[in-house]
This record gives sequence, C-alpha cells and structure tokens, in this order.
Amino acid sequence: MRLVRMTIGLMGVFVLAWSIIPWDRAASVHAEPEPISTHAKAAALIDVESGRLLYSDEGDKQMKIASLTKIMTAIVAIEHGKLSDKVKTSKRAAGKEGSSIYLKLGEEMSLHNMLYGLMLRSGNDAATAIAEHVGGSEEGFVHLMNEKARMLGLENSQFKNPHGLDAEGHYSSANDLAKLTAYALRNRIFKEIVKTKIKTAPNPNEEWDYKWKNKNKMLTMFEGADGVKTGFTKQAFRCLVSSATRNNQQLAVVTLNDGDDWVDHQKLLNWGFAHYPLDEVAHKGQPVNGYPLAVGRTLQYPFAEGEREQLRSKMVLLPVKSTAYALGERGTINWYIGDAKIGSTPVYEPQGARIKLPDREAWSTSLTSHPLSAKPWLTSFWGALKFVLGTLFGGEAARW
Repeated sequence: MRLVRMTIGLMGVFVLAWSIIPWDRAASVHAEPEPISTHAKAAALIDVESGRLLYSDEGDKQMKIASLTKIMTAIVAIEHGKLSDKVKTSKRAAGKEGSSIYLKLGEEMSLHNMLYGLMLRSGNDAATAIAEHVGGSEEGFVHLMNEKARMLGLENSQFKNPHGLDAEGHYSSANDLAKLTAYALRNRIFKEIVKTKIKTAPNPNEEWDYKWKNKNKMLTMFEGADGVKTGFTKQAFRCLVSSATRNNQQLAVVTLNDGDDWVDHQKLLNWGFAHYPLDEVAHKGQPVNGYPLAVGRTLQYPFAEGEREQLRSKMVLLPVKSTAYALGERGTINWYIGDAKIGSTPVYEPQGARIKLPDREAWSTSLTSHPLSAKPWLTSFWGALKFVLGTLFGGEAARW
C-alpha cells in the first residue's frame, strides 16, 4: 500500500475511476412521476437534505415575492447578529406600513424574540428594526441580503428592502426561494422559529406579554408541517413557502401568485413524498472496497423510480504530498445518476482523526459552485480563512 501511495504522489495522479457499488450501464431510464400542476404563476418543490429540485414550473421567472423576503432577512440576521442583543425600535421602524407587531418608538426587544415576530406575524416593523440593528442601517442590511444571495448562487434574486413591500427591482424566483429555504432550514434556530405555532414574548409597555400566533395555516392543516412563511401584497398576490417532514425527509414548497396555495402545497408535498423518497447512498464509516479507507460523510438522496439502479461512483484520490492529505483527507467520492452528479463524500482512514469530526453538509457546495473569483467574501483575509476552515473541517464554518 505504501508503494501505491508513493506512486500516486510521484506521478501526480489525481483521478481514479471505480465503482463502489454494482452498476448496470444498460439500466433503463427511470420512470417519470405522474404529472402534477398548480394554480401558481410559479412553483418549486425541493428536498431539503440534498438540495434537489423535485418540481419546477416557471421556476426561474423573476417575480415579486412579498413577505417571503423575510426568509432571507431572518437567516442573514441569525448569521450576522447576536440573538441576545436588545434591538431598539427607531422612528422609521415604528412607522413602517403593512403587517406589524406594533412596536413602539424606542421599544427594546431581544433579537431572538423579534425574529419570532418577524416570521410568525410578518412584522414589517420588526424587519426594519432588525435590519437597522444588524446591518447598521436598512441599506447596509440589504447589502448583506444581496451578498448572501450571491453566495448561494441565487441568480434570479435581488433585494431592495428587508420586509418585502413592493419596490422596483425587488424580486426573486420560485427556484431561488426553494434553494434559500433549504439552506435556511439547515440552521437549527431558523428551523425552530418557523415551526412554532404560538410564541409569547415580554412586553415592556404593558402588563401583558406579546402573544403571536403563526399565520401559516399549513402548520395545522398538514401532518408533519414545520414551516415556513406566508406573503401577500397587492402586486405579488398570495405567496407561500411551506415545509413538512415525513419518514425523516423534509420537503419545501414555494408558490408565487397562487390563489389556492393551501391546497396546492398539500398536493405538492404528498406528490414529492410519494415519488421521491429519501434513501441512503453511503453512510459515514462505510468501508471502501479494495482500499484501507472509509466514507467520511453520510449521503442521502431522493430517488425517483428507477434512478437508484443508475447510481455510480467515481473517486478522486489526493496526492500524498498535498496539504489536504497531510490534514487527514484521502480523497473524494463523487456520486452520479448516469452523467448527472448528485453529491460527493470525502474518504478518510477508518481510524484517523478526520473521520471523527462532525459531518460537513452534503449539498452546500452544489449551491455555491461558482469559481472563487465570483465570491467577493473571499477577498478579505478572514473571509478566506473561514472558507478554507469550512472546506477542510466542516461544521459552522462551512455554513458561512
């Protein structure tokens, strides 16, 4: 084995193709799921674990998204803010039109509680106060929102405000919102907030506490529902993002301008669970046939009927003298259905330190696959350092 490794290092061989499981190259093309449609002008359905889009209709069309904007507001605030901070309500925030949690001028509330008011009651006043606190100004926060959109590869999204009131040049798409939601639902704080049906919070101006009931009726209409956000303006009409979990699989649905969204979301969720069940591709610690190596991360994927039979793998080995090799990584297995890549898993030595570290997310790189030159947050030393640490070790750093 030592001779094999030396040969790889000296010759600079990077790629070795092989199959970790039997694969029939003559496998038939998978059966297409039964057709489905909605009343929406645009719709998308995504598997949260893998990031696979299971359904899309006009998914890349740029449209007004109303308060679905607050999904981006919430995740940016969670990632950039401190939840225990006291957020002070400015005149601009207190006077914001539209849906509100009725914050008073000068009122202070923890960022954590204000995020509940933002997502459960769609408070435009909360959105403005959060933006001013976390971003230094509403305009500064909007810059962070658009940077996050670029980082996630959301090519049909542009934000002009943190609340979603109609504004020229403020838009997203069903596919982009599905990808954003899948990303956000990987954050435990965001996930906990959006599934909450009722939340109470201290009210400094009255003897009674705030009590917010979630506007998302899917939480009580659909078994397993656990998010995410409603939206409406006179120009965007009815917009909805919902999520649900069944058999340890979480799906998320986006509809834009849909007059029958509650029904359409239930239909799409049932369709997704029925036709794209989540299945394990490889599990952490699984031995690699013919090599003293083990799979470094569990990978799951939602297969349509017949797709599993087309699964194949290709391993990319690292040269012995590389930095990544010195840090414990031995290579990567890329997984394919036919010629389409569906994910990747690192490989480590079975008893090495690297395999004992927490799993990296399996799908984050698929949403951020642009070249480094397209990632402006890498231009700073700390941004680059955070990216490198996340790439090597995963965990919180990998989530940016």
